Amino acid sequence: MADVTPIGIVYNSQIEAAEAMAHKVVSSLHLEDRCWVSSASELDHLRSNLENTSLIIVAGGDGTILRIVRITAPYGVPLVGINMGRVGFMSELTVAEAIEKLPKYLDGDLRVEERMMLETTVTRGSESEPGLTLHALNDVVVGRGGITRLLDIETVIDGVTLTSYRADAVIVSTATGSTGYALSAGGPILYPETRAMLIQPVAAHSGLSNGLILPEDSVLELKASDDHEAVLSVDGFSDTHLHKDDRVTVRKSPYVARFLRAHAPSTFYAALTRRLGLESL
Repeated sequence: MADVTPIGIVYNSQIEAAEAMAHKVVSSLHLEDRCWVSSASELDHLRSNLENTSLIIVAGGDGTILRIVRITAPYGVPLVGINMGRVGFMSELTVAEAIEKLPKYLDGDLRVEERMMLETTVTRGSESEPGLTLHALNDVVVGRGGITRLLDIETVIDGVTLTSYRADAVIVSTATGSTGYALSAGGPILYPETRAMLIQPVAAHSGLSNGLILPEDSVLELKASDDHEAVLSVDGFSDTHLHKDDRVTVRKSPYVARFLRAHAPSTFYAALTRRLGLESL
């Protein structure tokens, strides 16, 4: 590549129009000599490309962005999304306006929005060191597996026991994730650049049923009851079955998700009402 800071274009291969959009961006903006193109499912094999990449254009929905961020966040590469999904809370552009407006993002003189991420680790039984570490932009969920019984999920914050939720699941969410699963469980909406964590139980049978907002430097430990199958889900991916005595620890990630924004921060509120279908209410 002639340019030392190439542009990446990543698409959701399960959306036929997304791959076509990726190639349209390349040809319409004459990026052939300064870009690389990948499907989201193959991006993990292109980590060496990310070290020098200046921007990634994403053709897909929020799920595509969540998949990509887990790979790109350690490299600090900003994203700009073309919404080809249903809601598109994280996307900046519509399909109709993408080709016209993308040159402004390629110039690089735009606001960079940084969003807090979560780091979650799983420590097995009596082991002292975690055996699994994952990072999330939306949320970390400890919930029931294939069983229909409620879980008892002991929740400890900064070494102090908060409660044992008796519920279908407990969500630990970022501000970004507050408009996802946590919202459907009755949680509050946080401004996306808020540095905080949200604990939100799902279908709580007893104990706390309201969401609880915590400072960004909080450390949470979740432990599901021994006699029921529990599963850890991170951003809706990487489902991990939890064993007896497993401890799930959640804290602020050392990484942040970075998005290029041409719009003012306050446009989030208009986008919120539009994307939740509240404009006509």
